[in-house]
Amino acid sequence: MDSGGQKIDCFASPPCSSSSCVKIYLCSNPEDSVVERRALRETVFPRFTEHCRHSLGLEVRVIDPFESSDPRRWPDENTRQQLIQECRESSAGPFLLALVGHQYGAASLPTQVEVSEYQLLLQESQQAGISTQELERVYQRDENTVPASYCLRPSHGHTCCSTAEVKEEEQSITKAKDAELRKVFQAAVSLCVHSDLMTPERARSYYRSALDADLRFALDKCPDEDIMRRCLVYVHKVVNAKGEREKREMSLQPKSESDSSDQVALRPPPTSDQLLSELCDVFLPGLITSSKLLVYATTTECDRRHGYTTTRRRGYAEGLCQQVYSDLVGLIDDLNISEDSNLGDALSREEAEQKQLCDIFARFYDVTRPEEEKVRAYVEQRDQQCPLVVMGGPCTGKTVLLAHCSQQMKSWLSDSDPVVIGYFCNLSISTSPKHLLSSLCYQIVCRYHNDDSSKRDTSFTLRTDPSCITNPRADISNCSPTPVLDSHHKRTNDHNLNCGTISCSNPRGFNIIKPDICLSELKECLSSLFTLLPSAKQPLILLLDGLDQLENNFSPQIIESLPSPLPPGVKLICTVSSNRKHLMQAIKLHYPQGSAPQCVGGNGEESGCVCVQLGSVDRKQRVKMLASLLRGSGRRVTSGQQALVNQALTSCCLPLYTRLLHAHASLWHSDSDVTESSLPDGVHLSISALLDHLEQTHGSTLVARALSYLALSRTGLSEAELTDLLSSNDEVLAEDVCHREDIPQVDIERLLMKLKSFLIKRTVADSQVLYWVSRHFNLVVAKRYLGSFEVKRKIHSEIADYFSGQLACDNTKPLLVNQKSRQNKALNVNTDRQPTSQPFVFLSSKDVGRVNMRKVLELPYHLEQSGRLEELECELLMSLGFHQAMVQAGLLGDLVAMLESDEDSSQFLRERLLLASILKSSACFLQNSPLQLLTVMETNLLPYLEVFPALECYVKEIRTERRCRGRGLGTVLCPSPSSILPIQYLRCDRSNDGCVIETAATEFGIVAQIMDDGSAWIWSGSGCDMVKLSLSFEQEEVKFAGVKSSGPFLLLSTQCNKLFVWDVTGPEMLVEVKAHLKKELECSQTPNKIEGFAACQKKLFLWGKDESCVSVFDISSETLTHFQCQGSVTCLALSSDGFFMYCGQDDGTVSIFDIKASNLIGTCSNSNHSAVTLIILCEDKRQMACVDRNGNVSLWDVADKVQLPRLVKENFNQSESNNILSTDYSEEINTLLVCQSLKVSLWDTCNWELWDQFLAPKGRAFTQAVLSQDGHLFLALLDTCSLVLVWTVSTGECVLSLETTKQPHTLLKMASVVICVDHDGCLTVWDSEMIDVAGTALKMGCGVREVVVEETGEGFYTTDGTEKVWRWSLNTGLPRDNFLHDGPVEKLQLSSNSIYLVSLSAGEIYVWNTETGENIVRLRGSRATNILITPNSKFGVSISERGLTRVWKMALGSIVCSIHLYLSDAQVSPESTYLIGRRYGDLLAASLWSGSISKRFSCVESSEHVVAFQTLTEHPDFVVVMAASGAVYTWKVAEETVCRHFQLPYTFHCHPQDFQMSSDGSYALLSTDNGTINLLDLSRVRLCSFKAEGPITKACLDQTGCYAAYVSHPSSLENSCTCSLHARPILTVTRLSDGERIGSVRLSKNPLTLVACERQCVFVGFEDGSVGVYSVSDDMIDEEELFSSREGLNDQMKQCPFDRTPFSWFPRATPNITWP
Repeated sequence: MDSGGQKIDCFASPPCSSSSCVKIYLCSNPEDSVVERRALRETVFPRFTEHCRHSLGLEVRVIDPFESSDPRRWPDENTRQQLIQECRESSAGPFLLALVGHQYGAASLPTQVEVSEYQLLLQESQQAGISTQELERVYQRDENTVPASYCLRPSHGHTCCSTAEVKEEEQSITKAKDAELRKVFQAAVSLCVHSDLMTPERARSYYRSALDADLRFALDKCPDEDIMRRCLVYVHKVVNAKGEREKREMSLQPKSESDSSDQVALRPPPTSDQLLSELCDVFLPGLITSSKLLVYATTTECDRRHGYTTTRRRGYAEGLCQQVYSDLVGLIDDLNISEDSNLGDALSREEAEQKQLCDIFARFYDVTRPEEEKVRAYVEQRDQQCPLVVMGGPCTGKTVLLAHCSQQMKSWLSDSDPVVIGYFCNLSISTSPKHLLSSLCYQIVCRYHNDDSSKRDTSFTLRTDPSCITNPRADISNCSPTPVLDSHHKRTNDHNLNCGTISCSNPRGFNIIKPDICLSELKECLSSLFTLLPSAKQPLILLLDGLDQLENNFSPQIIESLPSPLPPGVKLICTVSSNRKHLMQAIKLHYPQGSAPQCVGGNGEESGCVCVQLGSVDRKQRVKMLASLLRGSGRRVTSGQQALVNQALTSCCLPLYTRLLHAHASLWHSDSDVTESSLPDGVHLSISALLDHLEQTHGSTLVARALSYLALSRTGLSEAELTDLLSSNDEVLAEDVCHREDIPQVDIERLLMKLKSFLIKRTVADSQVLYWVSRHFNLVVAKRYLGSFEVKRKIHSEIADYFSGQLACDNTKPLLVNQKSRQNKALNVNTDRQPTSQPFVFLSSKDVGRVNMRKVLELPYHLEQSGRLEELECELLMSLGFHQAMVQAGLLGDLVAMLESDEDSSQFLRERLLLASILKSSACFLQNSPLQLLTVMETNLLPYLEVFPALECYVKEIRTERRCRGRGLGTVLCPSPSSILPIQYLRCDRSNDGCVIETAATEFGIVAQIMDDGSAWIWSGSGCDMVKLSLSFEQEEVKFAGVKSSGPFLLLSTQCNKLFVWDVTGPEMLVEVKAHLKKELECSQTPNKIEGFAACQKKLFLWGKDESCVSVFDISSETLTHFQCQGSVTCLALSSDGFFMYCGQDDGTVSIFDIKASNLIGTCSNSNHSAVTLIILCEDKRQMACVDRNGNVSLWDVADKVQLPRLVKENFNQSESNNILSTDYSEEINTLLVCQSLKVSLWDTCNWELWDQFLAPKGRAFTQAVLSQDGHLFLALLDTCSLVLVWTVSTGECVLSLETTKQPHTLLKMASVVICVDHDGCLTVWDSEMIDVAGTALKMGCGVREVVVEETGEGFYTTDGTEKVWRWSLNTGLPRDNFLHDGPVEKLQLSSNSIYLVSLSAGEIYVWNTETGENIVRLRGSRATNILITPNSKFGVSISERGLTRVWKMALGSIVCSIHLYLSDAQVSPESTYLIGRRYGDLLAASLWSGSISKRFSCVESSEHVVAFQTLTEHPDFVVVMAASGAVYTWKVAEETVCRHFQLPYTFHCHPQDFQMSSDGSYALLSTDNGTINLLDLSRVRLCSFKAEGPITKACLDQTGCYAAYVSHPSSLENSCTCSLHARPILTVTRLSDGERIGSVRLSKNPLTLVACERQCVFVGFEDGSVGVYSVSDDMIDEEELFSSREGLNDQMKQCPFDRTPFSWFPRATPNITWP
């Protein structure tokens, strides 16, 4: 960059290939194209905009310079040329659309004529006797132009609503005057041409119309690549355009003076027809040939009498619209932009954005700064291990200097290959420390891995726990149980970055932040990267800018996360504003050391960092910079103005002020009255002056709103967004109401052009947005236009309305204006507002779409800032569309953070936490497959809809979205969960490891825990993070020793023997308990152990370990009372009124005290004198229950307070007992749980009887147990087990296992959650109702072996090898009936009419009537090994391998006939006439009426045998037969004819165990080898193979022959990932006709059975006894039927799970039929 200043177009876009906007200049003759342009605006451009947004994610802006009906608002030629150039440079596609009609148009007066040429024109005109007075009046000389010129005086300025309406006659007069001026000017030009003082070519430039001039500027001397397929020209020739009447009227018009014969004879200027012909017949055809310009010509021949009528014009406009839309779409579709380019790569996007910002800011380096050499000296000094801090005041150029230096590093360090990373922290999408550090780690790894590994000769090994980053662009993944960032790396011979705990990666290269990462892990990862990657040959130079601008005091956290001292090979450069002392202080504290502390630039403080103070820029350099900027814009200043400029530059030495001064000076004319007051002092006043000028030029409301929108946007606004917002704002439209039209886009474009020196176009999430080059513009705008909180909220709300799509849904809203016209009539203005639609995802195909990143980034922010929190929660955070967009965009971590945020007004916090938990648990899988979000959410939500009814709408959205996509695999019935997800997982964000000493929880859900390092951590409930409790005493941090809880109180003891209490219902304040338990311990050097704590009202009861004294502290009066017991206190209970205290002691005694009187009422003791561990007061029965340490219970009558308690009963534990570990009493369900190491006992507290006992698993011991919320389950911890196990109380079966990360320490049961505290202090939180639902879900006792589906699909039957057969209702998702047998059920068959159910159990056959549940037949003596039912449902067939195969009547059990031969794989023919089966390689058909073998099929070759066959329901006469050789036959049984159809190649084999056929015989499943499904398509006689994700374990065809369903296990590559979803089996459904995959679902457990039914449902039986039903949705199937019947079942689902157990049908006591 030159040291001298130059004009920089900060507004300019990158090349069109990287642009995100299609900007088209509409070139036309304004007088001849009104109808056509209006038609294009109303019909074509909105459709084209939606097409571009949906298909390619591009915005569209069409600039029509003549959109306004007021000619005074039309831009001049210079402005139009700037607009054309802007469209050419920044459009991602076509940039020019030209309409050439049959009228050429009038030439306009040139806006600027050089002095010499202008004087020549005047001289020639005056010599010819032509008056030039009017010409001289409209032009003024301006010496400030380069070169000096005469400039056209501006006409009436911007007309606002405060002025009177312009009448039509006034407009006509103005138009006539302009026409007369043009004639005078053109006459002068003709005179100059006649005198050979001007060339004809030069003269023609003055004759040309706006249409001709614009076209020639856009196309003449333009590179072919800018013309070819980027420009469209439509030429319309009209024959007989003027009717006879119009011609007569023109012939009667008088000639003007300029046309009189007494004028000097001149060469006639070219006529309009000549110029139009030259344009259409010469210029454009030449470009067609040379540059392949797309030109469409149309000729319309009109009637001679009527000419070109309105009807014909409208007809042409309609055809034009169709052609233009087709052509534009064709050009856009040829761009070949990938549809899924923005899926998931969030960190990669930000890396590119930061690089672009560095390039942009470096372009502002106009003046060489001496501090650049100091930065260079720091970088070249290799032994420097401290950071460099660039300090300076606001606007001193710190950011620009840093960006410039980053681009010079390669040249400075020419002997090495430095990795330079510039990061502008305050311009990141997210400024949280987690995001910034993660992004830094990502960029460091990417930059090192992108370099050629051959340049490095060192092998690196990074072993940190946890590690965060690996190369996101490599192909090899490495996974670990505790990932931090989901990414992967590439291993090479020379460069190996082996991370010890790498998260699961995405083969496609997408990368997301692990949602539960903490700062300490990121700090460790960053430190490892700093240490191991940089080297002397490839140093790392990190430049951090904008840290001091971060909110919430995040900057010190970032600095503290960087390693200190800096490792060798690492350089850190930061910028700090002089008025941000806190950041500088943090740097000094973090880097106290330094090899040679030095400070440059006047700062004399010593620190461990090198400081560079930015000084003021030399005035001469700034003068040179201003001159260069003026020269670049074609301007200069007079000597008098220069003196004032020099004076202003002396007053302010900031580079930004120089740029602002250029903006002011470029507006001056040579005769402008410039004074000292014309030049504002300082940056802010100069910005305000610039805004004043803009308001005068463009209207105050338009400017105010536009700048306010930019200032309040989160990441900036695109030009199209700003235009839509302004065009939809009533206040802005009201200012232009006198024009009765929308705001022309050209007006907004002109405003942006005025600001282009101060607005940058930066890329944010693949979109180019406008952003202020300096934050001081925002400060001035906020002070000027956003003074009140209400105004800010209103504007935020307007932006939220735009991005939510509300404006697009209501684009016909009339504009209401209160102003009135001169005639005192109300102005009724209807505006045609058409803002673009705002879906979350632009769907351009059935599956893949483009994420609307602008909506995703901006809408949540503006909803929050506008106070619309309910809308934010309900319409975004709980919206499937928003979740889809965030996941596809790689912002899953941000989505989880939003869902987990604790809002005071949140109505659905539990639901949000569940959604966040599902996303976190599936993060690794969703990173690879973001489009699988629907199935992931549906399968995880369905079991818990009765707990979270608010999420029913979310599930409906999923199903609606699947129907919109036209295909997918949905879940109808979800299998019972074997585990549940925690709704929150929290950990203490600390750098050192530690373990928990003690944990306590209040009844209000607040948890406190004490770590072994003396720190205390508090969790305040769902949605909150864990917070460290800090307390200082005598300038030293207090170390805590223990914590107890009771009611709303937490009691914290310290290592310095102090006690503090916190009432969690009050303010967050600790109150010290002044008195200790015993005065003699006050000076003890060891911490006192508080054994117990209880609270009642404002009194606190506490006692120490092995102490017999209970101290009572009254918080209100701060008084202390002591109660003395006989033995050591072990437990305590208080009456509800707080008047009586019951103290249990280690000798089995219970002492009863009157608290108010402070005296002992009485005592009682159990018979075995065992220590009392629990006292339960049953005040309604006036009884007291005492539980001793061995689990024995004694019940006492305490009704009489005067008399001693009376023993009612004692229950002794008869079995071997140990000490009680924990107890849990639930008064609501009258249950007491007592946990001992070897058993858990449950007591019924109504009559105090032992209800049940549960023994610990062999070799294990219980450590703690608690009851579930409804008491049907209990949760227990086992030693050396990292799971929380859940047992059912009714059966004692372990039904759930809740996963934790490490060995559990304590279980805490709260009002609505269960919390597991790990030994390292992490909290895992589960929802209690979810545990109840999952634990009580109905399922069979063993794995499902067989599933039989009713023909209607409304019910199905399952067996598990036990004596039960379950009938399920698909409508309710619950089992309806149990059919009981006297032995294990071996086989099951259902008749085709679903009336008879036949089962085989222990050699006996049972026939059930499914309508009545009656066991109508029980057969003995069949010796059957299999059973069949004929298709007509009248007969059963019992097949026996060693006995007779019998055919019998279904309802009676009587034998019809017997078949003496055993037929293997037997099937009944569709017409119920034959039993067909294999025997000794042949296929036999036995008559079901006589039992004789009546038909036989034998292969032609005697050595060949039949391996498989299938009867065909739709072709009952035929059987398809597969031979061992691979030959395929059809056998017509009745006629015994055989036809050989196909011979399988040797590479294909038919596996009899896999063989299946569709009912129509079109498809046959041959085998499932090597993860491939091999099919035979008999309808087209071809072989098909479908590749699965891994080995296939189950496969089946549906009877219709449409789909194949199969279960596969992930491949070995995917199995390297240990996350749960990647390791699960996959159910996939594939369409047979084309092999297209319809959908897939990850199954939660291993399947045993797979069945596909005719209603496009797939039934899966699992090994734990549960069943899953999945619906196949395709374009030709309506999925609604499958779900509609399950609506409105909440009441049934919400009843007690034990009240919805299936009804049991019992068999006959003895067989009623016995066969011989």
